[in-house]
Amino acid sequence: MSVPNPWSILPFGLLLGAMALAPVLAHGWWLRHYAKVALGLGAITLIYYIFGLHAWTPIGHSVHEYLSFVTLVGGLYIVSGGIHMGVKGRGRPAFNVAFLFVGAVLANILGTTGAAMLLVRPWIRLNQARIKPYHIVFFIFIVANFGGCLTPIGDPPLFLGYLQGVPFWWVLEHCWPMWLLGVGLLLLIFYGIDRYQEWRAALPPPATDPVVAGWRFEGRANVFFLLVMLGAVFVNHPDFLREGLMLAAALGSYFTTKKSVHEANGFNFHPIEEVAILFAGIFVTMMPALAWLGLHAPDLLGKTPSPGVFYWGTGLLSSMLDNAPTYLAFFSSLTGVVGAPDTVTLLQTHAAEVVGISVGAVFFGAATYIGNGPNFMVKAIADQEKIPMPSFVELIWKYSLPCLLPVLVIVWWVFFRA
Repeated sequence: MSVPNPWSILPFGLLLGAMALAPVLAHGWWLRHYAKVALGLGAITLIYYIFGLHAWTPIGHSVHEYLSFVTLVGGLYIVSGGIHMGVKGRGRPAFNVAFLFVGAVLANILGTTGAAMLLVRPWIRLNQARIKPYHIVFFIFIVANFGGCLTPIGDPPLFLGYLQGVPFWWVLEHCWPMWLLGVGLLLLIFYGIDRYQEWRAALPPPATDPVVAGWRFEGRANVFFLLVMLGAVFVNHPDFLREGLMLAAALGSYFTTKKSVHEANGFNFHPIEEVAILFAGIFVTMMPALAWLGLHAPDLLGKTPSPGVFYWGTGLLSSMLDNAPTYLAFFSSLTGVVGAPDTVTLLQTHAAEVVGISVGAVFFGAATYIGNGPNFMVKAIADQEKIPMPSFVELIWKYSLPCLLPVLVIVWWVFFRA
């Protein structure tokens, strides 16, 4: 296959620019035409690869990765949308911290998508008396990203590592200190902000204690479909058996869930439709960007790159590309740079670098809406609830830089600086 021309990265840059600026500068126009922009730019890259490069292999890989991604994310969205948690009481700062911590733990069992879709609506209802954008942003940071750093189920990049031969419990064994520090720091920052905002709101004491208030759990049958989704993650078959099982679970959930449960959740397909369209454009247009990274990563990394280089390199690109293919690109680059014959040898000789790639991909995926699949879905649900969410750029300068970046720097300083 011919090497893509560097100019072929332009559609990807234009798509990122449109996603960042159009909702701010032309919100109504973007809502009407975002599908045309995303799919149109994707079509330009696709035409170039087909007729210019005659490169069917990367197209096939990209399509397969996209279908796996959208089936997993969409399936978990549908199944979790059939589970309704009725909450009572009001979220106080301490209880909110406990709620987010439980969400971070569940993210490793249900995946960040499953945990986020299951908990985001109860989270909004619990804090509806004083809901602010920071409630949703920190939910994205902790539940939809940082939380899933301990198992291959937790986040898609770690699942790709599992498919590359990284043992299932290896991530937990090596990444728990980073997880504990990162989640702990974010919870501490959130508590400070939430405590201050509660004081500013000057609301009267809640009539019921949220810890002991009666919570309702409806749609229990969907727990079965959720288990099918999670079991399908471990199926690795070239004929889309994994995706077929996920699709069957999603359809079974949707058609067996009571209408009242969907209505209680305000369930509709708009959030997953928006994610599916935008990420279709992202997965196609980022093909030349990933190809360029694969060619030049050894030169950029040097002969003896440190764990910190992989942490920042994987992390920064994961915030602008989807973190799953970015993880795979750096994992493959590390294997090539150090000359490891297989994953077992790589983990024995360069475990710190693999940890840097793993933590960087998961943690930095929280920095933007496109860094990880659940981010955009949580935002879409918050938009439906009329919560004034920050734009793409505003998320970065108002939350990611002042709140998230210090945590990322501290994690680097403690674990990857040497």
